[in-house]
Amino acid sequence: MKVELQNALFRKYPAIFKQRNYSIMESCMPWGINCGSGWYNLIDTLCGLIQHYVQDHPDSSVEAVQVKEKFGSLRFYINGGDDYVDGLITFAEAMSYLTCEQCGSTDGVTQTKGWVYTLCGQCLFERDMAQYGGVDD
Repeated sequence: MKVELQNALFRKYPAIFKQRNYSIMESCMPWGINCGSGWYNLIDTLCGLIQHYVQDHPDSSVEAVQVKEKFGSLRFYINGGDDYVDGLITFAEAMSYLTCEQCGSTDGVTQTKGWVYTLCGQCLFERDMAQYGGVDD
């Protein structure tokens, strides 16, 4: 994710991303948010819903310990929360399969073969041109 978008999330949700200031021995968050910028809106919406829920349910505080792409899907690992928060995360992760990781488009999204990415047709074409000279993997 672009640094400016990542930092915007860190500023907007400091309690959720508290572990970004931990050492790498304590959390994976110091490595940052490891996915494409196309999922910014998914993560922003997810964090907004979590923050709103936690305000009304203080016993369900949430700290992100790792946010990344894995097998073409968003992964949002936390400490804390409850079943409701887990449901929000599951929904956001499912939506990531339908959202281009690079640009955020929901048109013509597909998962690639090999190293799995979730990309729209245009971003897949651009990736293939850059990596393989136009040949799909």
